Amino acid sequence: MSFENLGLAPFLLRALAEQGYENPTPIQEQAIPLALEGHDLLAGAQTGTGKTAAFGLPLLQHLGTAPQSVGNGPRKPRALILAPTRELATQVHDSLRGYSKYLRIPSACIYGGVGMGNQLDVLRRGVDLLVACPGRLIDHLERRSVDLSGIEILVLDEADRMLDMGFLPSINRILAKLPRQNRQTLLFSATFEESIKQLALEFMRDPKQIQVTPKNTVAETITHRVHPVDGARKRELLLHLLAQDSRVQTLVFGRTKHGCDKLAMFLEKSGIKTAAIHGNKSQGQRLRALADFKAGRVTVLVATDIAARGIDINELPKVINYDLPMVPEDYVHRIGRTGRNGSTGEAVSLVAQDEAKLLRQIVRLLDRDMDIRDVPGFEPQTPIRWGNSAPGKAELPGGQKAPRRGNGGHPARRPNSDAPRGGRGGQSQKPGGQRAAGNGQQRRDAHPGGGQRRGGGGRSQSRTSA
Repeated sequence: MSFENLGLAPFLLRALAEQGYENPTPIQEQAIPLALEGHDLLAGAQTGTGKTAAFGLPLLQHLGTAPQSVGNGPRKPRALILAPTRELATQVHDSLRGYSKYLRIPSACIYGGVGMGNQLDVLRRGVDLLVACPGRLIDHLERRSVDLSGIEILVLDEADRMLDMGFLPSINRILAKLPRQNRQTLLFSATFEESIKQLALEFMRDPKQIQVTPKNTVAETITHRVHPVDGARKRELLLHLLAQDSRVQTLVFGRTKHGCDKLAMFLEKSGIKTAAIHGNKSQGQRLRALADFKAGRVTVLVATDIAARGIDINELPKVINYDLPMVPEDYVHRIGRTGRNGSTGEAVSLVAQDEAKLLRQIVRLLDRDMDIRDVPGFEPQTPIRWGNSAPGKAELPGGQKAPRRGNGGHPARRPNSDAPRGGRGGQSQKPGGQRAAGNGQQRRDAHPGGGQRRGGGGRSQSRTSA
């Protein structure tokens, strides 16, 4: 299957070819023909699947070939893409500008955290395509600096993330400003929870539904390790682990903005070069922190899940989950930033008793075990109760390891692939003891902007040491 078979216009095919894109991803194969036919679309797609091109190419083809209604007054936007974060909005806007190289489509990307002046200027001149975060778009609607009555295509990118962030009231206010007739709606979401389905029922017309993304794709080159610890000693344990080699670039995930700030301040005072990145930081602060991290001026970056969406580093050796995510799929998103291009990566999780349930959910999603080991001097006062199914598998007699398998292949480049998204029972071990096992499969695909994922599958098990 090639892009020529999907019905795309020559001006898009030319731009794709010049960027080296030849074969569509599965989500693109299914979504593009349906979107070109004018159907509303409910698409299951995670980061790393090429979803931006899946909705962006049909949208650009519509803008480039369908006549624009002529009316009085300034040019109104014809297409609106809503995205949950500034980083994602910018990424989508940049991708679409690349695909529309041979089209003249005025566009704008608007988000909070920066001044309104430049955004007001570009909206005053008029645009056909608008990429926006819901909060800042509401600001412009209240100032009457944007008129959404001419929207022909609406895209909700990462709809589940927007709902998690509390944007539902803003989305409903925005929807109320859009025309109901002759509007095509494309909704992309990693999950189809009830709130997403209800949202779709309210504002979509007989949407076609597609779901092609595996939910547990993680690189086989990543090792997963869990350190049980009392919640009150997590900070000390993190410092201990980071101090073992302060030169290793490490991405640390916290659950809250305030918690990330406190943790970054603690590490900085302890002599670790650290920066924090989260939703309360300005765009300039985020960009500076990320640039410092990529350049090695900062060795530890503390981030929330939302803020980390725009982080794209090819060879990040280690990710530490200071707090486990509330949603198990977010674990896959987090660790997908390490172990790229076939390089090894380490995913370390500091787990307190109140997070045991979250760890079990992650293990069930991945269908692979975790290496659980106490860190000498940081053993929890009370052994963690994992419940009926803990995250380590039974050991094989004699400590034998099952053989690993590997495979590979080099398919053609695919546009807009982002970072990959993505234990059962066992007591915590004595100091030095461990459980080791892994089970997983993944493809080796070329992913522009997100590196490659190396294929392989296998299972290994080892006897715990007494």
